[in-house]
Amino acid sequence: MKSKLYIILSLLLAQQAYAQLPEDALRMSWIIPSGTARQQAIGGAMGSLGGEISALFTNPAGLGMYKTGEIVLTPGYTFSTGKGMYRGTDIKASGLSQFSFGTSGVVWGSSDKYSKWTSKAISVGVNQTANFNNTVHYKGLNDYSSFAEPLANEFANSGLTIDQALNNSNISLQTKMALYTYLVDTMTIGGLTQVIARSEMAGVVNQENTVEHSGGITEISLGFAANMDDKLYLGGSLGVPIVNYERFSIYNEEDANGKGNNEFNSSKYTETFTSKGVGINLKLGLIFKPADFLRFGLAIHTPSFYGLTDKVVSEMTTDIDTATGSVKIFNVKSSQFYNGTDPEFKYDLTTPWKFMISGSYVIREDQDITKQRGFITADVEYVGHSWSRFSSGDENSNNDQYDAINSVIKQYYKGTFNFRVGGELKFKTIMGRLGFAWYGNPYDDSELKAKKMNLSGGLGYRNKGIFIDLTYVHSLIKDVNFPYRVEPPRLNTFADTKNGNGNILVTFGFKF
Repeated sequence: MKSKLYIILSLLLAQQAYAQLPEDALRMSWIIPSGTARQQAIGGAMGSLGGEISALFTNPAGLGMYKTGEIVLTPGYTFSTGKGMYRGTDIKASGLSQFSFGTSGVVWGSSDKYSKWTSKAISVGVNQTANFNNTVHYKGLNDYSSFAEPLANEFANSGLTIDQALNNSNISLQTKMALYTYLVDTMTIGGLTQVIARSEMAGVVNQENTVEHSGGITEISLGFAANMDDKLYLGGSLGVPIVNYERFSIYNEEDANGKGNNEFNSSKYTETFTSKGVGINLKLGLIFKPADFLRFGLAIHTPSFYGLTDKVVSEMTTDIDTATGSVKIFNVKSSQFYNGTDPEFKYDLTTPWKFMISGSYVIREDQDITKQRGFITADVEYVGHSWSRFSSGDENSNNDQYDAINSVIKQYYKGTFNFRVGGELKFKTIMGRLGFAWYGNPYDDSELKAKKMNLSGGLGYRNKGIFIDLTYVHSLIKDVNFPYRVEPPRLNTFADTKNGNGNILVTFGFKF
């Protein structure tokens, strides 16, 4: 990889005694929010269209087009499949499926023909702004590096004895577990005591990693908008995102030469990582309608300011064999190093700003909605992923410990442009819709390829104040996954991952 990546990964290795990783920040910013079935069918492009409750989470100025009330409910069902490519080996991951939901809530609209503010609206809604459910699975043969290598290096660089390291708060949890199970040890070679990683003594190892992600971000929002002469719409919304994320991972290394050849047979590390918390954010927007058939939108989303608590429950098992055929198995749990409890880490996270510009062309717009024939709409959004920041959330700690990881985030990620486009054609009470969305690569290194793409389509029915919408969204996600990171200038090995997700949404609603 590029030399710049070597530098920032060395910063990361200096930070590994703490729980947070750059991926934790990216997980909270590189997201595709859900919405109503109608909004998702047109690619999520709702920045300038308005008149839809999902505007609460995109451009709240769109609420100003309401002049009556509306109740909306959007249940859904998601399913996913995945594939990992690692060191020349391709393998499929097991699928996941579960019920989900999109934008649901209430809008209260009113009109006043005697005021220049011809209508106003208030809305309360809830939406799943991030869905973390997916499985990553890959395996391959590695004769270059091992999971234990960075752990052995951390211990060697500390200058501590094994007993001292096991009781030192600056040594990472994984390194302590490796020392406890003799995956990392000391050995006298040529009369000198050296630190060894037993898995590296095997020369070549079979590696396998399975990571199951679940949970999401549910946001509750309160919004208000006003309409000036059906030309200018202004609005804002206050959001409270609630995070509930879990990651279960199993990492295995096994001597590819078989048993009885050296001091290593296999190692297994399992971890259950949970992150929970609450945040707050603000969305502001405007929509300008210079003519009946044109609409232009502008929206700004402030960062979400989160207070988060992470919990780690992990276990490591090392299987040591010898030339005589004897087997020794050592096991330890993370609670061993925290007085019998599972470690928790409290911190704050600030996500990036988002900026959005939008435009819509409405086909044959008229006050008589039966004469409207459809629209074409598009959003362009900029997200500065490198602007994410960790800070202390514990009065007993300080922000200095987060400087290294924030430096990594700043250099490791970059800002991206996201594009959403969609359209609708109306046939009296029936509507057909299509959409497309593209979310760009957030990694600054050109060797790390990633993208998210949505293809969507749906149908809608509207008659006498009742509406029903049905949508299918197919997501294609390409990303990378690092099973571990070694010290520069040695190269890091990583897996290319692909996920295909399907999402079926149904929106029920009625006006009042």
